[in-house]
Amino acid sequence: MTLRVRLTLCCVALAVAAATTTPACAAGDDAAKILKAMSDYLAAQKNVSVTFDSSIEVITPQMEKIQFDNSGSLQFVRPDKIRATRTGGYSDVEMVFDGKAFTVLGKNVNGYVKLPAAGTVDQLIDMLRDRGRALPGADLLLSDVYGTLIKEVIDAKHIGEGVIGGIECEHLAFRQQDTDWQLWVRAGPNPIPCKMVVTSKAVGQAPQYTLTIRDWKTDMPFDDAAFAFKPPAGAKELSPEMFANVDELPPSAPAK
Repeated sequence: MTLRVRLTLCCVALAVAAATTTPACAAGDDAAKILKAMSDYLAAQKNVSVTFDSSIEVITPQMEKIQFDNSGSLQFVRPDKIRATRTGGYSDVEMVFDGKAFTVLGKNVNGYVKLPAAGTVDQLIDMLRDRGRALPGADLLLSDVYGTLIKEVIDAKHIGEGVIGGIECEHLAFRQQDTDWQLWVRAGPNPIPCKMVVTSKAVGQAPQYTLTIRDWKTDMPFDDAAFAFKPPAGAKELSPEMFANVDELPPSAPAK
């Protein structure tokens, strides 16, 4: 390669770098602004009803990647009420929180675990994480979604537009030290989350968790009775230690 060609390529590379630096920063700013707008919109919604599909990947000791799929629904009243269901090949679970207690019903075993949990949904989410469990789409239920998700973000991009379930969305991508996550936010005046993908980079083969949200409805007329747990006939109350066995994975699945 001649010196002239080397110099030409060097100049082209510098020009490309200079041309892309500003748009990249702008894309990061756009991503943060869209995320903040979504967070503010969600915080203003007092009563929410959604249905969802989720998938979680695990890596076996033989380094095989296996995906487990679930579907469910969630009803949510701020600040302290939730009813959620999650059904998959290995679980059929109902979760109820009334601001005083959190109850998980395993329909497959017709048994339930009831835990004291006085407080808000934010406090419930923290308690469950301490126990290694999470509500479906927990980060999107918090009172400050933006403040939680933006923590430890080292890079943000507004990738462009995408379509989820026929809905035009803004496609965002964020990077953290051990985790990458993507978010598709509905374009327009009602910026609801339509899809979220979380990639665990610190785990071999980078398994992913995917949540696709459908039928997002607001201002639903819920009353307190909708969040009162009534055990089905014959259901047995189980000890709190059994709570660890209520999951979206089969008992023999390796750690996520």
